[in-house]
Amino acid sequence: MIILLAAIGTGSLSAASRKLRIPLATVSRRVSELEAFLNVRLLVGGTRKLALTEAGRGYVASY
Repeated sequence: MIILLAAIGTGSLSAASRKLRIPLATVSRRVSELEAFLNVRLLVGGTRKLALTEAGRGYVASY
């Protein structure tokens, strides 16, 4: 959840990686694992800007 919140707060997986000082591959994998666990897409966007899906907004709000 910390990684997801960092990605949302910074606007990109790359920026979250730098902020948390962990490899980008780890950030991407962990977000993908969370999405797979929940069986829902949480984030959408390209390489420059991320946005929460409706399900993502609900998940973050419930946290």
